[in-house]
Amino acid sequence: MSVATIIIVEDQPDNLKLLTTLLTIKGHQVVGLPNGDRLAEVVRTQQPAPNLVLLDIQLPGRDGYALLEELKTLPERSWKVIALTAHALPEDRARASAAGFDGYITKPIDVRTFPAEVARYLGE
Repeated sequence: MSVATIIIVEDQPDNLKLLTTLLTIKGHQVVGLPNGDRLAEVVRTQQPAPNLVLLDIQLPGRDGYALLEELKTLPERSWKVIALTAHALPEDRARASAAGFDGYITKPIDVRTFPAEVARYLGE
């Protein structure tokens, strides 16, 4: 398994801590953000560059769809953006796909399978 740089945007502190811990244990460098206010700046300046952005769709202020649109305007986009959401209906997944998310992970996550699910999006 290769080490990746992963940015997580999650407004629930317990969820952010859990996701960060699960991925850090696997050796990944994780940057956790409680909202998307600085997301584009962090993606632009993070070294090494992020491989993956796990983006909660339901955020206070600008939601995940608005943040995804902002990320699409950044030059040299080499990262994948995965929707992280409690919305698990097929139409929710279809909306996320149509908006341009590279993948979809539903919450609550399964702590046993979450790291492998992330690894799959990293191409491992």
